[in-house]
Amino acid sequence: MIWNSGIFKRPEMRFLIFGLWLAVISCTPKKDVVLWVKDVSPRAEFGARFLAEELKNKGYRVSIQFSDTLISAGSLQIEIGGKPGEAGEEDDVLPLPDKAEAFRITGKAGQFAIAGSDASGVMYGCMELAERLKELKRLPAKIAIADAPEMVMRGTCIGMQKTEYLPGRKVYEYPYTPENFPWFYDKELWVRYLDLLVENRFNALYLWNGHPFASLVKLDDYPYAVEVDDETFRKNEEMFAFLTTEADKRGIFVIQMFYNIIVSQPFAEKHGIKTQERSRPITPLVADYTKKSIAAFIEKYPNVGLLVTLGEAMHTIDDDVEWFTETIIPGVQDGLKALGRTDEPPIVLRGHDTDAARVMEEALPIYKNLYTMFKYNGESLTTYEPRDAWESIPKGLSELGSVHISNVHILANLEPFRYGSPDFIQKSIKAMHEVQGANGLHLYPQASYWDWPYTADNTSPRLLQIDRDWVWYKAWARYAWRAGRDSLNEAAYWADVLGDYYACGHEGDEIVTAYQETGEIAPKLLRTFGISDGNRQTLLLGMFMGQLVNPYKYHVYKNFLTSNGPVGEILIDYAAKEAKGEPHVGETPPQIIEEVVEHGRKALEAIRIAEPLVADHAAEFQRLENDVVCYDLFANYFSEKVKAALLVLEYKYSNDVGKLEQAVPVLERSVQYYRELVKHTQNTYLYANSMQTDLRRIPVTGREGVNKHWEELLPQYETELQNFKNNIENLKRNSGQQQIKTYAVLQPVEVDLKGNTNKRYALKAGAKVYQDMYAAIQNVAPELQQLQGVQLTESVQRTDGTTLSFRCQKPVKVLVGYFNTNSYTVLEPPTLETNAQANDRGQADIKIANAMLVDGLYPVNVYT
Repeated sequence: MIWNSGIFKRPEMRFLIFGLWLAVISCTPKKDVVLWVKDVSPRAEFGARFLAEELKNKGYRVSIQFSDTLISAGSLQIEIGGKPGEAGEEDDVLPLPDKAEAFRITGKAGQFAIAGSDASGVMYGCMELAERLKELKRLPAKIAIADAPEMVMRGTCIGMQKTEYLPGRKVYEYPYTPENFPWFYDKELWVRYLDLLVENRFNALYLWNGHPFASLVKLDDYPYAVEVDDETFRKNEEMFAFLTTEADKRGIFVIQMFYNIIVSQPFAEKHGIKTQERSRPITPLVADYTKKSIAAFIEKYPNVGLLVTLGEAMHTIDDDVEWFTETIIPGVQDGLKALGRTDEPPIVLRGHDTDAARVMEEALPIYKNLYTMFKYNGESLTTYEPRDAWESIPKGLSELGSVHISNVHILANLEPFRYGSPDFIQKSIKAMHEVQGANGLHLYPQASYWDWPYTADNTSPRLLQIDRDWVWYKAWARYAWRAGRDSLNEAAYWADVLGDYYACGHEGDEIVTAYQETGEIAPKLLRTFGISDGNRQTLLLGMFMGQLVNPYKYHVYKNFLTSNGPVGEILIDYAAKEAKGEPHVGETPPQIIEEVVEHGRKALEAIRIAEPLVADHAAEFQRLENDVVCYDLFANYFSEKVKAALLVLEYKYSNDVGKLEQAVPVLERSVQYYRELVKHTQNTYLYANSMQTDLRRIPVTGREGVNKHWEELLPQYETELQNFKNNIENLKRNSGQQQIKTYAVLQPVEVDLKGNTNKRYALKAGAKVYQDMYAAIQNVAPELQQLQGVQLTESVQRTDGTTLSFRCQKPVKVLVGYFNTNSYTVLEPPTLETNAQANDRGQADIKIANAMLVDGLYPVNVYT
């Protein structure tokens, strides 16, 4: 603490004082300590042994007595797990908080007492005293503290997922096998991870998988449904039992996540159905199979709960309600009944792609220990000022009568560089409480979710996320326990933490500065210029000019622009206001690019000040420093590209080719910054995104694992630059007049329509598109004018939906028109934000935007 006082500034003086302090400590005589453990529970025992280990590290001789009465006293004595009221006057002076997981530590003259409101509280009390001991290097002369967590559910998640689909499988379908997940069978790694969680006071661990039950339970009625061989199944039983038991010792609930409705591949093949199909209605067969799977899971494994995702693989909201209340909850209840248990393990309902309020209204009367969950900033981290949907939806869920959990999800815009801004994280936790009404945290890995347990760093051996991203876990856990900590004290706290880790003394505050400054870059850029807050965009690979100039062509997800940050303007709106001389509102694109460049500059300056004094974890510091360099380069690359895009938009309003010519050197600078970024990532990172499938769409498709690294994007950005120059020359040759690009006219194919949907209409102006209402085509894209539409009945389409049955002699493409609007009265087009299978046939991409205008209706986008 002397180091931060400003008294000693010269490094050699600091080290002299430190050496003298160590000498004084080392001369302190060893003392005997008796740990009297009155609460004989696995969690109290874990806490006692954790404390004993730290006492031994500090030179104490320790004995532990597990008994109601003290067998032999010592000069130093720590009573662990005494009941409230037994500690005497402390109950009046310092009452034990009346909350779950609360603890109190009191003591003086070598006699200490640790009490807890429950076994977890006792364990946390032991760990708190161990932390004080580690800081002071000895037991305190006097102590009187009481504490309890603010958030009641504080959990992290691990994806039982992979970077690519398995052969013959769909998204989320990954059986638990040594081939798919070798790390799952590593008990030592699990112990390390669980220790990380408990030391940061997390109390939940979520495992995400599409259909885990066929890897973990066998059913008498469906023996063929198991997806793994007998030897693997035995290993899975052993590992899951080990995991849940070890987690329970540390006060951690293991919560298994699954999607609905997904069945095992052998089950699907046996019954001639698909493993997952969004349009599939509930059938007695799949309901019975799923219910019995859940019952067997609850019956077999202790200390488990469930995280239920009703969206993405379910048909309708009515199905969501029925499935949750008539299949999932009864399955849990059947498992509890088989065990003779009357308690209720937690069931967490994700609000994603469902009407959670309606589902909860039906579910709470039959099951009380329910939680709701919703994404914090979508599948990214963009703001600590959520608005619109990211405010109203979580707030509504928090008012349903159960605890609401905020899900820090995927973090697609942070991959793969290190992120650990304590200030941004603390403000985000405060927003969860104050804006969203959340009282629980569900935390994704900071990066490489799909590649657990490894990071994207190009090292040998590969880095583990728990080693690289410890600041991420520590910061979120610290503020989930208590958010309202004083900012000045927090700055000093993190400076000490990072100063100790890198053994650089007071220069730890420079490393904190680097984290704080880089922590603003990706959030600000995505919320201002991004297409989506979902994982279909990898922000740190950059964006193309067309995506900046016309983002709506790439299907901007509804509410994205209004939810993910303070009031502001996107680039095309800013340019339009500039052209019309209208005033601007909130954050503007020029403001943001100026800010992120400054954030990068300050971060780079700070990390280089710290560099000469780093004496420990030098290799990791070099990787952190390289990340800061990458952030600085990326901020400058993106800034120059936005400037060029703004000049293109100015040309749109002025028709002045000179604006385009001004953009050329700006775009060239952008590409040069990107070349430098490639140099700093080429040998340091294996990839930029850990989901390497066609679900990644922006800046370019990730189909078949391509376009995952900066060196793959650089040639495409160089080509974009050359094409830009060529287009300017073409314009100049045509006296500044744009040439209209023409496309081939699509030709019809004969098909035999079945049923009642056999009426056709020509795609021409004046044609009616519905049988039962006047809605005539005003105009239509030339490419479509040789085709015919199927004339549907609007009223039937609203009530029953549409099924189109036809026979054809050769493969065809079916064109489908979706109204271009966010109105709740029309069907949304396929979107990866809510439907993981939305692009398995290429149907998520707009083929012709605003292809048709119809009287009194919205413009129509064409998909195939």
